[in-house]
Amino acid sequence: MPEKMKGKKVLVTGAGTGLGRETALEFAREGAQVVLHYAHSKEGVDSAVREIQQAGGTATSIAADLRSAQEAIRLAKEAIAFLGGLDVLVNNAGITMTLEFGKVTPEQFDTLYNVNVRAQFFIMQTVVPAMVAAGGGAIINLSSVHGIRASKGHSVYAGTKGAIIAHTRELAIELAKQGIRINAVAPGAVPVENHFKAAEPNELDGLGKLIPCGFSGTPLDIAKTIVFLASTDARYIVGQTIVVDGGTTSWMSFSEGYDDIGLRLGKGYVEGL
Repeated sequence: MPEKMKGKKVLVTGAGTGLGRETALEFAREGAQVVLHYAHSKEGVDSAVREIQQAGGTATSIAADLRSAQEAIRLAKEAIAFLGGLDVLVNNAGITMTLEFGKVTPEQFDTLYNVNVRAQFFIMQTVVPAMVAAGGGAIINLSSVHGIRASKGHSVYAGTKGAIIAHTRELAIELAKQGIRINAVAPGAVPVENHFKAAEPNELDGLGKLIPCGFSGTPLDIAKTIVFLASTDARYIVGQTIVVDGGTTSWMSFSEGYDDIGLRLGKGYVEGL
Protein backbone atom coordinates (compact mmCIF):
# COMPACT_ATOMS: atom_id res chain seq x y z
CA MET A 1 0.00 0.00 0.00
CA PRO A 2 1.32 3.49 -0.82
CA GLU A 3 2.22 5.68 2.14
CA LYS A 4 1.06 9.18 1.18
CA MET A 5 2.35 10.71 4.38
CA LYS A 6 5.60 8.79 4.85
CA GLY A 7 7.96 10.72 7.12
CA LYS A 8 5.50 13.56 7.70
CA LYS A 9 5.16 15.04 11.18
CA VAL A 10 1.55 15.46 12.25
CA LEU A 11 -0.36 16.90 15.23
CA VAL A 12 -4.01 15.90 15.63
CA THR A 13 -6.02 17.63 18.37
CA GLY A 14 -8.94 15.94 20.06
CA ALA A 15 -7.53 12.51 19.17
CA GLY A 16 -8.82 10.47 22.09
CA THR A 17 -12.12 9.47 20.50
CA GLY A 18 -14.14 9.55 17.31
CA LEU A 19 -12.97 11.49 14.28
CA GLY A 20 -9.69 12.65 15.82
CA ARG A 21 -8.60 9.20 16.94
CA GLU A 22 -9.36 7.63 13.57
CA THR A 23 -7.62 10.50 11.79
CA ALA A 24 -4.46 10.01 13.83
CA LEU A 25 -4.53 6.28 13.09
CA GLU A 26 -5.04 6.91 9.37
CA PHE A 27 -2.07 9.28 9.22
CA ALA A 28 0.03 6.61 10.94
CA ARG A 29 -1.17 3.97 8.47
CA GLU A 30 0.03 6.30 5.72
CA GLY A 31 3.49 6.51 7.26
CA ALA A 32 3.31 9.68 9.37
CA GLN A 33 4.76 10.33 12.81
CA VAL A 34 1.88 11.51 15.00
CA VAL A 35 1.25 13.48 18.18
CA LEU A 36 -2.23 12.83 19.55
CA HIS A 37 -3.73 15.52 21.79
CA TYR A 38 -6.44 14.81 24.34
CA ALA A 39 -8.21 16.61 27.15
CA HIS A 40 -10.17 13.84 28.87
CA SER A 41 -10.02 10.63 26.81
CA LYS A 42 -6.68 9.26 28.03
CA GLU A 43 -7.71 5.63 27.59
CA GLY A 44 -8.66 6.16 23.95
CA VAL A 45 -5.53 8.09 23.07
CA ASP A 46 -3.25 5.64 24.89
CA SER A 47 -4.72 2.69 23.00
CA ALA A 48 -4.23 4.53 19.69
CA VAL A 49 -0.59 5.32 20.54
CA ARG A 50 0.01 1.65 21.41
CA GLU A 51 -1.58 0.54 18.15
CA ILE A 52 0.68 2.87 16.15
CA GLN A 53 3.82 1.87 18.04
CA GLN A 54 3.07 -1.85 17.76
CA ALA A 55 2.79 -1.41 14.00
CA GLY A 56 6.27 0.14 13.96
CA GLY A 57 5.20 3.78 13.87
CA THR A 58 6.12 6.81 15.96
CA ALA A 59 3.48 8.38 18.20
CA THR A 60 2.96 10.03 21.55
CA SER A 61 0.13 11.76 23.40
CA ILE A 62 -0.02 15.19 25.02
CA ALA A 63 -2.77 16.37 27.37
CA ALA A 64 -3.96 19.97 27.22
CA ASP A 65 -7.08 21.86 28.32
CA LEU A 66 -7.96 23.91 25.24
CA ARG A 67 -10.20 26.23 27.23
CA SER A 68 -6.88 27.97 27.98
CA ALA A 69 -5.03 29.74 25.17
CA GLN A 70 -1.74 29.16 27.00
CA GLU A 71 -2.43 25.44 27.15
CA ALA A 72 -3.13 25.43 23.40
CA ILE A 73 0.18 27.18 22.75
CA ARG A 74 2.03 24.76 25.05
CA LEU A 75 0.53 21.80 23.20
CA ALA A 76 1.76 23.12 19.86
CA LYS A 77 5.26 23.78 21.18
CA GLU A 78 5.56 20.35 22.80
CA ALA A 79 4.34 18.61 19.63
CA ILE A 80 6.97 20.44 17.55
CA ALA A 81 9.66 19.55 20.09
CA PHE A 82 8.74 15.85 20.10
CA LEU A 83 8.53 15.56 16.32
CA GLY A 84 11.43 17.88 15.53
CA GLY A 85 9.20 20.08 13.40
CA LEU A 86 5.70 19.92 11.96
CA ASP A 87 4.30 19.28 8.49
CA VAL A 88 0.59 18.83 9.17
CA LEU A 89 -1.82 20.21 11.78
CA VAL A 90 -5.33 18.81 12.13
CA ASN A 91 -7.43 21.08 14.34
CA ASN A 92 -10.09 18.54 15.25
CA ALA A 93 -10.75 19.29 18.93
CA GLY A 94 -14.14 20.81 19.60
CA ILE A 95 -17.15 20.59 21.87
CA THR A 96 -20.87 21.11 21.43
CA MET A 97 -23.78 21.83 23.71
CA THR A 98 -27.41 21.84 22.64
CA LEU A 99 -28.55 25.09 24.19
CA GLU A 100 -31.81 27.00 24.10
CA PHE A 101 -30.92 30.49 22.86
CA GLY A 102 -32.64 32.35 25.71
CA LYS A 103 -30.88 30.27 28.36
CA VAL A 104 -27.28 30.42 27.10
CA THR A 105 -24.94 31.64 29.84
CA PRO A 106 -21.78 33.70 29.27
CA GLU A 107 -19.77 30.79 30.68
CA GLN A 108 -21.20 28.34 28.14
CA PHE A 109 -20.67 30.81 25.31
CA ASP A 110 -17.05 31.40 26.33
CA THR A 111 -16.33 27.68 26.69
CA LEU A 112 -17.46 26.87 23.15
CA TYR A 113 -15.67 29.80 21.54
CA ASN A 114 -12.50 29.26 23.57
CA VAL A 115 -12.18 25.58 22.67
CA ASN A 116 -13.60 25.59 19.15
CA VAL A 117 -12.19 28.87 17.81
CA ARG A 118 -9.59 30.53 20.04
CA ALA A 119 -7.53 27.40 20.72
CA GLN A 120 -7.54 26.50 17.04
CA PHE A 121 -6.40 30.00 16.10
CA PHE A 122 -3.47 30.13 18.52
CA ILE A 123 -2.32 26.60 17.75
CA MET A 124 -2.09 27.66 14.10
CA GLN A 125 -0.25 30.84 15.04
CA THR A 126 2.27 28.80 17.04
CA VAL A 127 2.97 26.10 14.43
CA VAL A 128 3.18 28.28 11.31
CA PRO A 129 6.81 29.42 11.88
CA ALA A 130 7.93 25.77 12.15
CA MET A 131 6.07 24.93 8.94
CA VAL A 132 7.60 27.89 7.12
CA ALA A 133 11.06 26.83 8.31
CA ALA A 134 10.43 23.36 6.90
CA GLY A 135 9.41 24.77 3.52
CA GLY A 136 5.65 24.61 3.98
CA GLY A 137 2.87 22.54 5.46
CA ALA A 138 -0.83 21.78 5.54
CA ILE A 139 -3.50 22.71 8.08
CA ILE A 140 -6.94 21.14 8.15
CA ASN A 141 -9.56 22.67 10.44
CA LEU A 142 -12.67 20.77 11.44
CA SER A 143 -15.85 22.75 10.95
CA SER A 144 -19.32 21.19 10.59
CA VAL A 145 -22.46 21.28 8.50
CA HIS A 146 -23.78 23.38 11.41
CA GLY A 147 -21.56 26.17 10.11
CA ILE A 148 -23.41 26.04 6.77
CA ARG A 149 -27.01 25.12 7.63
CA ALA A 150 -29.22 25.90 10.64
CA SER A 151 -30.41 23.50 13.31
CA LYS A 152 -32.36 24.51 16.41
CA GLY A 153 -30.46 24.55 19.68
CA HIS A 154 -27.07 25.17 18.10
CA SER A 155 -26.86 28.98 18.04
CA VAL A 156 -23.50 29.07 19.85
CA TYR A 157 -22.00 25.93 18.28
CA ALA A 158 -23.03 26.99 14.78
CA GLY A 159 -21.38 30.35 15.33
CA THR A 160 -18.09 28.67 16.24
CA LYS A 161 -18.20 26.43 13.18
CA GLY A 162 -19.01 29.37 10.91
CA ALA A 163 -16.06 31.26 12.39
CA ILE A 164 -13.79 28.32 11.55
CA ILE A 165 -14.87 28.44 7.90
CA ALA A 166 -14.18 32.20 7.82
CA HIS A 167 -10.74 32.14 9.41
CA THR A 168 -9.76 29.11 7.32
CA ARG A 169 -10.56 31.04 4.15
CA GLU A 170 -8.78 34.21 5.27
CA LEU A 171 -5.64 32.55 6.64
CA ALA A 172 -5.36 30.34 3.56
CA ILE A 173 -4.99 33.45 1.41
CA GLU A 174 -2.70 35.15 3.91
CA LEU A 175 -0.31 32.19 4.23
CA ALA A 176 -0.46 30.56 0.80
CA LYS A 177 2.68 32.30 -0.48
CA GLN A 178 4.58 30.97 2.53
CA GLY A 179 3.90 27.43 1.35
CA ILE A 180 1.12 26.68 3.82
CA ARG A 181 -2.16 25.25 2.55
CA ILE A 182 -5.17 25.65 4.83
CA ASN A 183 -8.54 24.00 4.26
CA ALA A 184 -11.48 22.90 6.38
CA VAL A 185 -13.67 19.82 6.50
CA ALA A 186 -17.35 20.07 7.44
CA PRO A 187 -18.67 16.63 8.42
CA GLY A 188 -22.32 15.76 8.43
CA ALA A 189 -23.84 13.02 10.57
CA VAL A 190 -21.03 10.77 11.77
CA PRO A 191 -22.02 8.92 14.96
CA VAL A 192 -19.12 8.53 17.40
CA GLU A 193 -18.75 7.30 20.98
CA ASN A 194 -20.10 10.45 22.64
CA HIS A 195 -23.24 10.39 20.48
CA PHE A 196 -24.03 6.88 21.68
CA LYS A 197 -23.48 7.94 25.29
CA ALA A 198 -25.95 10.82 24.92
CA ALA A 199 -28.59 9.09 22.77
CA GLU A 200 -31.38 6.79 23.85
CA PRO A 201 -31.00 3.11 22.91
CA ASN A 202 -31.59 2.62 19.17
CA GLU A 203 -32.13 6.39 18.72
CA LEU A 204 -29.35 6.58 16.10
CA ASP A 205 -30.44 3.47 14.18
CA GLY A 206 -32.65 5.37 11.74
CA LEU A 207 -30.34 8.34 11.26
CA GLY A 208 -29.06 7.12 7.91
CA LYS A 209 -32.57 7.04 6.48
CA LEU A 210 -32.73 10.83 6.83
CA ILE A 211 -29.59 11.31 4.70
CA PRO A 212 -29.85 11.39 0.88
CA CYS A 213 -27.18 8.69 0.37
CA GLY A 214 -29.07 6.38 2.75
CA PHE A 215 -26.46 5.90 5.46
CA SER A 216 -24.47 7.76 8.11
CA GLY A 217 -20.80 8.51 7.68
CA THR A 218 -18.01 6.90 9.68
CA PRO A 219 -14.91 8.42 11.29
CA LEU A 220 -12.83 6.74 8.58
CA ASP A 221 -14.76 8.62 5.86
CA ILE A 222 -13.68 11.89 7.46
CA ALA A 223 -10.15 10.69 8.23
CA LYS A 224 -9.49 9.75 4.61
CA THR A 225 -10.70 13.17 3.46
CA ILE A 226 -8.38 14.89 5.92
CA VAL A 227 -5.36 12.82 4.86
CA PHE A 228 -6.13 13.60 1.22
CA LEU A 229 -6.22 17.34 1.96
CA ALA A 230 -2.87 17.06 3.76
CA SER A 231 -1.25 15.22 0.85
CA THR A 232 0.30 16.58 -2.34
CA ASP A 233 -2.71 15.16 -4.21
CA ALA A 234 -4.58 18.22 -2.90
CA ARG A 235 -1.84 20.75 -3.67
CA TYR A 236 -4.22 23.00 -5.69
CA ILE A 237 -6.96 23.05 -3.03
CA VAL A 238 -6.57 26.19 -0.91
CA GLY A 239 -8.98 27.97 1.43
CA GLN A 240 -11.86 25.58 0.83
CA THR A 241 -14.36 23.91 3.13
CA ILE A 242 -14.96 20.36 1.96
CA VAL A 243 -18.41 19.14 3.00
CA VAL A 244 -18.58 15.41 3.72
CA ASP A 245 -22.23 14.79 4.57
CA GLY A 246 -23.84 12.22 2.28
CA GLY A 247 -25.74 14.98 0.48
CA THR A 248 -27.39 16.47 3.58
CA THR A 249 -26.65 20.13 2.82
CA SER A 250 -27.48 19.68 -0.87
CA TRP A 251 -31.06 18.75 0.00
CA MET A 252 -33.35 21.75 -0.51
CA SER A 253 -36.46 20.33 1.11
CA PHE A 254 -37.94 21.17 4.49
CA SER A 255 -39.62 17.76 4.44
CA GLU A 256 -40.53 14.95 2.07
CA GLY A 257 -43.92 16.62 1.66
CA TYR A 258 -42.19 19.77 0.48
CA ASP A 259 -40.38 17.68 -2.15
CA ASP A 260 -43.71 16.41 -3.47
CA ILE A 261 -45.13 19.94 -3.72
CA GLY A 262 -41.98 21.19 -5.43
CA LEU A 263 -42.13 18.45 -8.02
CA ARG A 264 -45.77 19.21 -8.82
CA LEU A 265 -45.13 22.96 -9.07
CA GLY A 266 -42.09 22.37 -11.27
CA LYS A 267 -44.04 20.12 -13.60
CA GLY A 268 -46.86 22.64 -13.87
CA TYR A 269 -44.42 25.44 -14.65
CA VAL A 270 -42.73 23.52 -17.46
CA GLU A 271 -46.03 22.42 -18.98
CA GLY A 272 -47.37 25.98 -18.85
CA LEU A 273 -44.58 27.46 -20.95
